[in-house]
Amino acid sequence: MSTYLVTGAAGFVGSNLCERLIGNGARVVGVDRFSPFYGREDKEANLEALRKADGFKFIEMDLAKDPLEKIVSGVDGVFHLAAQAGVRDSWGQAFSIYLDDNNLSTQRLLEACRDQTLKAFVYASSSSIYGDALEGPTKEDAVPRPVSPYGVSKLAGEHLCYLYHRNFGIHTVALRYFTVYGPRQRPDMAFRRFLTAGIEGNAISVFGDGEQSRDFTYVADAVEGTYQAMQKGAPAAVYNIGGGQRATLNEVIALMGEIQGVPLKEDRGEVQKGDVRHTWADTSFAKMDLDFQPKTNLRDGLRAEHEWLLGRLKK
Repeated sequence: MSTYLVTGAAGFVGSNLCERLIGNGARVVGVDRFSPFYGREDKEANLEALRKADGFKFIEMDLAKDPLEKIVSGVDGVFHLAAQAGVRDSWGQAFSIYLDDNNLSTQRLLEACRDQTLKAFVYASSSSIYGDALEGPTKEDAVPRPVSPYGVSKLAGEHLCYLYHRNFGIHTVALRYFTVYGPRQRPDMAFRRFLTAGIEGNAISVFGDGEQSRDFTYVADAVEGTYQAMQKGAPAAVYNIGGGQRATLNEVIALMGEIQGVPLKEDRGEVQKGDVRHTWADTSFAKMDLDFQPKTNLRDGLRAEHEWLLGRLKK
């Protein structure tokens, strides 16, 4: 039976990954610092089922400050998902938080793994490292040009993974997630904000003309790609994890209205600094190496998030 360390275990993707691992018979050590970026109650709700599961151990700790040797001792692999998220909040003095949570934490965790024999160290990166997709779909060898401090911090994390592979032989794998959505999505993310507003009859804030597009990835598909990266990912490889569900924001808003049975009310505003115009993933490399094949279409994924939110708002 394998034992895995999952950082960011109380988060959106992390908690779903932990459940996938436990369901597959693995033991999981989950860590999270409960960053104040959003409410602790959301993260506690994410952990509710896991805390009752056999084979799951949870530790509240700060990867940037606390000793890490004990949490990596005896594990077979590391899924490093913990990070300070959010493009728009990464400007100004707040960037120091991103440096601690996205870079210092990653470096300290890699350092702690130097003397461990790991199947792999899987690092959750982001499509934000690319900046605008001027020509798509974007392949992993595209020159990265992040347009936000957040994107810079995630790219720096990738470089840390590579140098610890090159110098110390750690089997690192980096995954560039493209706009993950679904049940347990963070409250600051657009889909959850829009669906919540629709349920409550409030207007949504749309920045720009709505013709910006994203490659949307359902959380279960992202989790499966992450799991397979541990099993099959090549050393020092980087993979795009995208859902193949590219749509404009206007198309998404219309689809949400169809699912909820009433058009969403909109307030339009200016484009925000750091927002990219388009993202579009070429996932052929992940398909070849990881057998990655997204299964959930955008309509079904949005409906699942909508139904989860209905249950969440009733509590």
